[in-house]
Order: sequence, then structure tokens, then C-alpha cells
Amino acid sequence: MKSLIRNFSIIAHIDHGKSTLADRILDLTGAMKGRKVVDQVLDDMAVERERGITVKSRSVSVPYKARDGKTYKLNFIDTPGHVDFRYEVSRSLAACEGALLVVDAAQGVQAQTVAHVYTALENDLEIVPVLNKVDLPTADVEQVKAEIEEIIGLSTEHSIGVSAKTGMGVPDLLEAIVTQIPPPGGDEDGPLRALIFDSWFDTYLGVMVQIRVVDGSIRKGQKLRFMQTGAEYEVSELGVYAPFPVKVQELATGDVGYLAASIKTLKDAVIGDTITTALKPAQQPLPGFERIKPMVFSGLFPSDTADYNSLREALEKLQLNDSAFFFEPETSVALGFGFRCGYLGLLHMEIIQQRLETEFDLDLVTTAPTVVYKVGLKDGKIIEVDNPAKFPDRGLIDYIEEPMILGTIHTVQEHLGAVLTLCEEKRGIQKSLDFHTGNRVCVIYHLPLNEVVIDFYDRLKSATKGYASFDWEFSHYQVSNLVKLDLKLNGENVDALGVIIHADKSFTYGQKLTNKMKDLLDRQMFDIAVQAAIGTRVIARATVKALRKNVTAKCYGGDITRKRKLLEKQKAGKKRMKQVGSVSVSQEAFLAALKLDS
Repeated sequence: MKSLIRNFSIIAHIDHGKSTLADRILDLTGAMKGRKVVDQVLDDMAVERERGITVKSRSVSVPYKARDGKTYKLNFIDTPGHVDFRYEVSRSLAACEGALLVVDAAQGVQAQTVAHVYTALENDLEIVPVLNKVDLPTADVEQVKAEIEEIIGLSTEHSIGVSAKTGMGVPDLLEAIVTQIPPPGGDEDGPLRALIFDSWFDTYLGVMVQIRVVDGSIRKGQKLRFMQTGAEYEVSELGVYAPFPVKVQELATGDVGYLAASIKTLKDAVIGDTITTALKPAQQPLPGFERIKPMVFSGLFPSDTADYNSLREALEKLQLNDSAFFFEPETSVALGFGFRCGYLGLLHMEIIQQRLETEFDLDLVTTAPTVVYKVGLKDGKIIEVDNPAKFPDRGLIDYIEEPMILGTIHTVQEHLGAVLTLCEEKRGIQKSLDFHTGNRVCVIYHLPLNEVVIDFYDRLKSATKGYASFDWEFSHYQVSNLVKLDLKLNGENVDALGVIIHADKSFTYGQKLTNKMKDLLDRQMFDIAVQAAIGTRVIARATVKALRKNVTAKCYGGDITRKRKLLEKQKAGKKRMKQVGSVSVSQEAFLAALKLDS
């Protein structure tokens, strides 16, 4: 019965206790009985355990016997908190009727708290405020309630105070879920319509899809149709996570579960697609998800060229599991064959690279992250450039536009000066500055995205001793004075180290890059000129001096002309060598140069 089902997500800022609260719900509902209990049981990926963060949303279905004597089915989703994984949150919320908004009673409302609430409201969900960590000596429940009402505009009349660590208040929270979150809607007798909100690849079962049944029901052995692609498959396995896979014969209206149907083609299981039956198909698909565009790009190359095909297969499997990730083949003179990859942010990029290295045992080289620029040419065309190597000749360019973001920073008043200084240094334009309850401040800036993707978040945390939180969303494109800076070794461009940068910062960056490369390059038998250039104009230079053999060692005394003759002969040889010799750059040198800004 759908009246006994409650579908909800757990949303919060990073480290406010979502995964720990999920653990306590599993404990109290008996889902972990007889199992080995570990902390953050839903964060089961190696990268999640290593970093202590949630990267992928995880759904769980557990029974709960309420105080009214009825047994309810609680389907809940533990979601990530970081801004780079906001898309995971929005997909999870589309499968729910309610959300638990977890707020740290010691830290209060943070940037992602606000962002997640707005996403939940867009999905028309019932929000239950949960104040976590109320057992801490620094907790200030009344102050945080006031912040929630003032900053978010959400009533805290029915908020619940809990300690996810000790379990205090969690039984009352379970009752609040049953009473405050509505049961799912949908037509139980209508044709099947199920929304795909996640997918992944299983070595034995093929493509697995996670679904929310909106109308009708789905049974094992049924023939299904994917409405977007038209592909048809027979259901071989149905199940729910409780939190470990449990096979079932049927998923009814309102249920959340997974299915396997021997789906071989990755493109057949599109996230946001609607599944219906092949015999009595639904007429209208469910509204899917807006196609998300990657904001940050970088090149990904195998250290060993023999791993190219393995890398491509690994990227395809990751893309199935992470629809915000994008890749296409690219070639670099310096690094060989690889892929141009798109991400939602720098943490997303680091997670993808780490997963490729740990889950697929690949050794990779990543080029410097860049964003998508719009370049207006003098012939009236507008092209998008996400790779410095594709930057058109300066003589053809009329103007260049860079992406601007609207960045929201929540901090305390004592660190306000450091925050404003950092934003101004990053070419930001202040939009608003609001003082809230207590000593909290909210600053909103328009910032160039390319200034943010490298080191902004790390520097913000350092400048505020960890007290600031940052959230951003794309705003608009803006004309800017940008140039392409090339690195040349003996006059030859090293394409992997080219960057697009603001003209005012090009000289400083060029000096840093040439000096760094001078220290990193192995010395050759000839001088190496390391140059940073904008077009044909060299703006910075360093020289790696040649290794010199002591050719005059055998001359003991005698006429000076003997020594001079030997030195002139050596000089002529080095000149010839420079003309035919090529400069080899080690992988270590590439990696160190790419990490210049950090």
C-alpha cells in the first residue's frame, strides 16, 4: 500500500552528519541486525572512505513500526553535500516526497544548506528541519533555529533536535517522518511509468538501473520499453537495498528499487528516461532531468600509451555511473593519445581521476583545468573553446567572453576582511553583503570561473581558518581581456602546458612557469631556452645550461690557442646538436608544472 510508504532524502552541507544519521536510522529500524556494523555504512566506495565524504547518493528501503502500530516502508536516499555533486542531490530529490534538512547545531546554516533547500523547494518537497549534534558543548539550538528562519525562511516549529552519533532524538525523528512527509501519489492501476535516477555497470548483470515507480507496477519477467531510446528488455532481476541488495518479485507504485535486464548497451539506460511496459506502454513520459553541462575541462592521458583502450572502457563505465561527466578523444603532441574530459568542478575532477586509478588500476597524467570560453571572430562566428590548443590565432579574434559565476560565501565577521581581499584578488565584483543573526555574514560575488577552479576553495578555507563555506552557480558570460600563454622549449610549443589567462596576470604566471620548468627539466648537451610567449611576443625566459665536458683537461700548459681551438670546436658541435636535438620532458616535470598554482 502506497499510503504506508515514505520517500525522503537526507540533505545537508558537508560534514553536518547526513551519513551518520543514516547509520542511526538503519540501527533503529533493525536493518543492520546480524551484520557487521561499520561507521558510514552507505559510503562504501574506496574514495568515499578515504576522503570521508559522500560522492554517490545511496538509496535504502527499511521497514519501521511506528507508534500508531502500523509498519511503514521508509525509502530514503543519503546524498552528497559538496557543491560539485549538487546534480546527484537534485536527481535524488526528484524520486522523493520529502527531505530531512540536517543542520549542524554548532556551525549553523552554511552555503550548501541554502542551495539544497532551494533545490528541494523546486521539487515541491516537504522539508523537515533536523538540528544535529545537539549534544556538543558548542551547540546553540535556539541561535541555529533563528538562522534557519532568517536566512532560509523555513519554519522551525516542528524541527527535531538529534545527535546522530549517540542516537538521541532519532526515534522522535522517525515519527516525524511518518507524520510530516506525505505518502507518494501516482496511479496504482495505470500503465507503468518508472523514472531512472541512477545507473551503474555490473560485471555479471550488465547495466543496472535505479528507479522510482511513479505509476503502475513492475514484475520480474516483464518486457520493458525505455521510452527515450525505444529499446526493449526483459526484467531478469528486481530488488531493493536494505541496505544490502534484497531480491523482490515486484515493485509497486511509490517504491524505489533497482532492476537488471541484461542491458548490454550503455546508451540504452539514460538517466531521466521513463521505463514503461512493452505490451501496454504509457502515452506520456515523466519529466526527466535537465541535461547538465560540464563547467571545468582537462586532458586525461595514460602514462603508458598501451593503456589507451583500457582508459576508454573505464571512462565509459564511469560516465554511466556519473552522467555529469563528459569525455571525447583528443591528441597532444607532448602526451600522445588521450581524452578531453568535462567535470562540474575541481573536486569532481579529482574524484574521477582517483576512481580511475584505484578502481581500474590506471596511471594517468592530467593537464591543467580550464573552462569554456566563447570566442567571437572577426567574421562574425562565435566558437566555444575548452582547450588552449584549439585557441584561434590572435589576428582572427574580435573578443573573448569568460564564464562568470554567482558565488555565495557564509563566514563569521572576524574573517570578512580576508574573504573580501581574496575575492577582489580573483577579479570578483561584490553584489551583496548581509549581516545575519549573531556574527554571521553572507557575501555574494560575481567571480570569473577560471579564477575559482584552481585554488579558490583551498585559499578561502585557509584565510578563514576553515570557518567559511562556499556555494556557486553559473551566472553569465562576460567580455574579458584574455590571452593564450604558450610555453616554448627551444622555440617549439609544448601544447599540454598552454593556458588561457587574463592579460594582467600573464607576466607573473609566465615567470613562475619558466622558472619552474628550468628547475624541472633534465639538462641536455645543449642550452635549452624556456620561454613563455603570447603569440610571437616572449614575456618571460629562463635558460637550462648545457652539460659541459671538460675538453681542455688533456692540455697541460702550452699555447692558449690550443685550448681555444678545442673550446670553439665544442661550441660548434653544441650548435649543431641544438638544431637537431629534441627536448624530452619527463612525466614528473609535466605533473609538477601542471600543479604550478597549487
